[in-house]
Amino acid sequence: MSPLPPTDPTQRSVVSAFLAGFRAAWLSVLAYVVIGTYVGIGALTHDFGFSLAWAVASTALVWAGPAQVILVSALGAGAAPFETALAVGVSSARLLPMVISLLPLIRRPQTPYRALILPAHLTAVTMWIESLRLLPRLPREARIPFANGVGLGFMVAAQAGTLIGYYLATSLPPLLTAGLLFLTPISFLMSDWLALAFGLVLGPLLAAWQVELDLLWTGIVAGSLAYGIHRLREALK
Repeated sequence: MSPLPPTDPTQRSVVSAFLAGFRAAWLSVLAYVVIGTYVGIGALTHDFGFSLAWAVASTALVWAGPAQVILVSALGAGAAPFETALAVGVSSARLLPMVISLLPLIRRPQTPYRALILPAHLTAVTMWIESLRLLPRLPREARIPFANGVGLGFMVAAQAGTLIGYYLATSLPPLLTAGLLFLTPISFLMSDWLALAFGLVLGPLLAAWQVELDLLWTGIVAGSLAYGIHRLREALK
């Protein structure tokens, strides 16, 4: 029997970097925050009558908790697909600056564009935070597989939470399900208390007035008001 060909050291380093990133995701407290958040999303998906396959696919393809809540609640309430897609797109636009800031950190001059598709898709707030914290310590050739490992580590956590929430939907109290959806934003230390306060006031009001896409409008209005007040205070200093 002919001997096995030697393992390519470059391939070994890529796999090692990916596994190191995957491990880093699970060593982060954010992985368990993601699980808790997606337990709520899985239960919400079940309550609106979507299938488990649909829930798992939406978690992988949308890969943004707030956008997924908008998707589920809007389609479940009978909103038009075009309006729902527009709302999901606007909600996910917040991730574009994260992608723009991450790609120069992982890209090399000879990196093909196709190698950037997966890390760009996997860029969410959790993955972005951990990647910016850990990537500068790594050689540039290891950064793309490491970032992919971090992103897929968080994705696995999200899928685990989706499955748990979907199967436990009938036994989870509605208030607990709703509370779990707030784990991720709260975990980011509620960096703008003013926007949070505006959102807490506007959210229930828009829901009571039966405004379509109330979650989206709450974020836009509350965030814009908080940003405007912040800029005004800076100008007055």
